[in-house]
Amino acid sequence: MKVAIIGASFARAAYLPALAHVEGAEVVAIASGRLESAQSAADAFGVPHAHDDWRAMLDAHRVDLVCIATPTVLHAPQTLAAIEAGAHVLCEKPTAMNAAEAARMLSAAEAAGRIHMIDHELRFNPNRARIRQMIAEGELGEIRHVNIANIGASWSDPAGRPKGDWWSLADQGGGRLGANGSHQVDLLRWWLGEVAWVTGAAPTVIAERRDRTTGEPWMATADDLAWFALEMASGSIAQVFMSGVAAHNIGNATQIFGSKGTITLDNGDEKLWFARAGQGFKDISVTDPNADLDGVNPGIWNVSVVSVMRELAAAIDGGRPLARGATFADGLANQKVLDAVRVSGAERRWVRPDDVHA
Repeated sequence: MKVAIIGASFARAAYLPALAHVEGAEVVAIASGRLESAQSAADAFGVPHAHDDWRAMLDAHRVDLVCIATPTVLHAPQTLAAIEAGAHVLCEKPTAMNAAEAARMLSAAEAAGRIHMIDHELRFNPNRARIRQMIAEGELGEIRHVNIANIGASWSDPAGRPKGDWWSLADQGGGRLGANGSHQVDLLRWWLGEVAWVTGAAPTVIAERRDRTTGEPWMATADDLAWFALEMASGSIAQVFMSGVAAHNIGNATQIFGSKGTITLDNGDEKLWFARAGQGFKDISVTDPNADLDGVNPGIWNVSVVSVMRELAAAIDGGRPLARGATFADGLANQKVLDAVRVSGAERRWVRPDDVHA
């Protein structure tokens, strides 16, 4: 399986270490907006070709898989170009700038018969997979409500980020809603089924910023705080609150409340706790054996990518659809929810994801 990667940062952290543990995978080229970044990653992992032009890379190398880890605004054009070049595609989240772009990506992949995957790697995390299994098997009973909070301080200092940081620019697809909210929506859909109604908002709390090196003023346009409530088709209610502008890092906490029991999971210690109705909590955590692999960086995001890549490779090698993981169809459904949050915030109303234009 010959692989090309667009985007060097997450490639170094997760893609390249994971692919080193996928039998038969050969990374032949990597592209980045800065040639020095691409070359540095290539040198570190023995990749023979580095490029500063992703289109030139796709023209120069015939590959089986293209992995895309770039600003959101580039996801659709890069995905469409990779598919046109004959490759299967792994694309980072959020899927696209909007549902219309996500729909084009799905349509192109299906028309070409290419395997398509959004890198919602937490579907491959053993603790979160156990939650899905327990819900499906009825151990929690009827899921009545879910609370998810993700609170951090990474955007709280007006002088904490560089001028032009794409994560802070709406026209580049930055913001908390896409960066973290897309993961929360994917997990909720994976655990509970489809979303029927959405209300929420994604405001910019600290718009006036200063470059962390030069002190030059600049304006952030992407959301640094996002919240939403989802009414699932099943009747369950999920509430998600995400902030990057708190004074302290509190981390990510998930609480799932069913008629027969309760689950809690905190990324501070990654301990999964379960209590049956009327009983105390017990630690039912599951470890990921891939965490001990040589060269794989710590953290659930990096470790989970190993299983992502192995499933992709098996699907490509076997000529079969994905058995696990989020497809572009999931990405489109996810994008409709994110778009609905923005519509809700602008119009101050509940929105059906199915009414979002795609």
